[in-house]
Amino acid sequence: MFQLSTIIVTLLTAASVQGANISGAPLAQQNTSTTSGVAKEIALVNAMELTDPASKKPSDTELKVRAYFSDIPVLIEIARCESTFRHTDKAGNILRGSVTTDDLGVMQINDYYHGDSAKKLGLDITTLNGNMEYARHLYEVYGTAPWKASSKCWKKPTPGLLADKQ
Repeated sequence: MFQLSTIIVTLLTAASVQGANISGAPLAQQNTSTTSGVAKEIALVNAMELTDPASKKPSDTELKVRAYFSDIPVLIEIARCESTFRHTDKAGNILRGSVTTDDLGVMQINDYYHGDSAKKLGLDITTLNGNMEYARHLYEVYGTAPWKASSKCWKKPTPGLLADKQ
């Protein structure tokens, strides 16, 4: 059991998988001592599509996206399709769209169309948290319409995917 707990802590230290906590607080500071809590974490880790197959562990960004959007699975799929769960490039710069360079970050929020609106809400879409928070806002207002261009990727039938706002 110790080795499994160590693996889980190693994989999940960067982000909590319980609720929408994306603060990055170490898992050890959270109540995960119960068998059911550990079982849920194991199930989540096993269910993840790994973004770094060579290391066999998901990226910190993927863990944060999955935790933050655990209540809206289609946004997890959109992040997978839009950015493969990357918020920055290898040089550490904000990830920009390959077709439209105004598309920023893990959720590929278009700065030209949404930058001012995000700022009015007090959000910085160049940060991972701000990018995800604004994506949630867009989803609550418009459903998946802002990501229609990538819908062929994320609309593939996914077992267990919750009904989507259209």
